[in-house]
Amino acid sequence: MSRIGKAEILLPNGVDVVVSDGMVVAKGPLGTLSLALHKLVTVVRQGDALVFSAVDSSREANAMHGTVRALVSNMVKGVAVGFQKKLNLIGVGYRAQVKGKLLKLQLGFSHDIEYEMPKGVSAETPTQTEILIKGIDNQAVGQVAAEIRAYRQPEPYKGKGVRYSDEVVLLKETKKK
Repeated sequence: MSRIGKAEILLPNGVDVVVSDGMVVAKGPLGTLSLALHKLVTVVRQGDALVFSAVDSSREANAMHGTVRALVSNMVKGVAVGFQKKLNLIGVGYRAQVKGKLLKLQLGFSHDIEYEMPKGVSAETPTQTEILIKGIDNQAVGQVAAEIRAYRQPEPYKGKGVRYSDEVVLLKETKKK
């Protein structure tokens, strides 16, 4: 049995979760998220907690037990407090600015990169070299951050590029003659 799946999810104040017809719907102060349940996992609401169980003891049921529990836990956290990723731009002349749903990046190319934010995800630029990506869907926030980072990944010699704020880039020593 999955150790992650055994843990129940306590629902914070202001978050309501409805389980019906193979769907889990979480409503909170920041929005609403839904998830289709896997056929090998059952979810039962007991008071202010959600309890997950696998239908049988197969390997797939065990794997999906923990996976579904983690996804629903992220949904509950997302509608309660939300998720955010912070990116830093390291390099001379590297800048970012937000205009509505458009993120304009200057990353040393001959042209500016304009990235349109998907629905449910927003960006802020507290400074010209910081990007703060926010949303209620953990997967969407992480995907947007990864796509922005992919425009100019940190290079290993000077460390220039777009990196996560908690990312450590190991620098290589240059070639010596």
